Amino acid sequence: MDILAALRQEETQLQRQLSGIQSAIAALDGRTNTRGFRPKAYRPGPRQKRTLSAAARAKISQAAKARWAKVRAEKGKKVK
Repeated sequence: MDILAALRQEETQLQRQLSGIQSAIAALDGRTNTRGFRPKAYRPGPRQKRTLSAAARAKISQAAKARWAKVRAEKGKKVK
C-alpha cells in the first residue's frame, strides 16, 4: 500500500510541475489566461474551407500534368 501512496503523491507532484511549465510557456507566448492550456494552433469549431485563385489552380494543374507526363515517358522507355 505504501508504494501506491508514493506513486499517487509523485503523480500529484508531476501534475503540479506540468501545470507550472504550461503556465510559463503561456507567459512566454504572451497569453494571460492560462486556465485550460491549449496549443497556439488550436482553433475550436469547424474549419473554414480554403479557396484557391484560378491562377493557383492552373499552376497546380500544370505541375501535376508535367509530373504525370514524366512518369508516362519513363514507363514507355522501359519496354522489354
